[in-house]
Parts: sequence; C-alpha cells; structure tokens
Amino acid sequence: MHFHVVTLFKDAIESYINTSIIGRARGQKKIKVSYYDPRKFAKKKVAYIDGKPYGGGPGMVLQALPIVKAAEKALKGRRDAKVILFSPTGKQFTNEYAKALSKRYADIILIAGRYEGIDGRVKKILKAEEVSIGPYILTGGEIPAAIVIDAVSRQRKGVLGNFNSREEERTASPEVYTRPENLMYKGKSYTVPKVLLSGDHKKIEQWKKEIKKS
Repeated sequence: MHFHVVTLFKDAIESYINTSIIGRARGQKKIKVSYYDPRKFAKKKVAYIDGKPYGGGPGMVLQALPIVKAAEKALKGRRDAKVILFSPTGKQFTNEYAKALSKRYADIILIAGRYEGIDGRVKKILKAEEVSIGPYILTGGEIPAAIVIDAVSRQRKGVLGNFNSREEERTASPEVYTRPENLMYKGKSYTVPKVLLSGDHKKIEQWKKEIKKS
C-alpha cells in the first residue's frame, strides 16, 4: 500500500509514522509513504502559494494550482487511486471506512491543508472526497493524514505482528492489566479483577463484554 501525502510540513507526519508498529511496517516495505511539497510546484518567480480569500475574511487560502500539480505528480501512472482532502465538514472517518480503503485501493493520495483552507477548485479538479477525522478544527491536515495512514495500514496483513491483534476483530476490553497483581500506591491497594486471574476463558470473555457495554 502506497500513501502519497501533499503537505507543506512532512516532518509533522514523519515524527509519528516512523515509530513503533507503523515505522516497522514501513521499514519492512509493507507500506510506503511519499511526500509532495506544493511549494515545488508553484511558479518559480512566486515565493508564496497562498493568498487572501475572495469575499473577504481572515487568514490565507492555499492556491489551487500548486496543490493540483502536486497531486497530479502523485497520480501519474496510477489509474485507480483514491484522493482524500481533509475538511472539518467532510465525511466522518471511521474504522469501517479505513477497512474499505485498505481493501479497495493500493494508492491513496492525502491532501493536507493549512491556514484558512484550500481553494475549493482543488476538490472539483481532482474529484477528491472530503474527509473529517472528528467534530473539531485543527490547524492543519498533517495529524489527520497520520491518523489515516495508521488506521488504514493496520488493516493490511503483515503490518501488525498478529493480524488478530486488531481490537475490532475480537472482544477487546477498555480495561487491561499486567503485573503486579497487587499495586500499592500511597497506602492504597489496587488489585487486578479476580476474574482475569481465574483461568476461566468463558467468564473472562463475558467480563470483557460487560465492561465494554458499561
């Protein structure tokens, strides 16, 4: 699976995806991540790629052409690729959507905006789907891009050490415990639930289901 990220600040993404499981998967070439800086696709005589919004208002808007050219570079030779544009008003990103992307596409183009947003013509030209990672506003699309890379990658066999480690495929409890069995902190004892020490897997599964519902 190959992720293509159009961004002004790739380091914001690299610092996350180069660690732990996703970093290992990348090192083993289970996934690939490439970056396309819109500044490299701007007119040579122009030092900026943003401008004041038509109709007035605060902030600056990223120009369409550098973004489109960067995305077209990523799309070159790839007939079946998914283009995603991050927007707080877009389709809600869910685990089911991540699964669908992992099964359907080998190439995913992620466009990470900044400032006041991206010129609306980008979506029209690239036929991009607007996606939101949650009901809140961020200062840029780099964190959403990292989230999508993580969530989609873990749906691919070989990325997780054990494919069945995916919480959605088993009864995963929101409460987990490890050693010691009895933890003393500031004079108070905190113990592991007895059912987890019972060895009775049927009761343990039932406990997990009850905890998940509560």
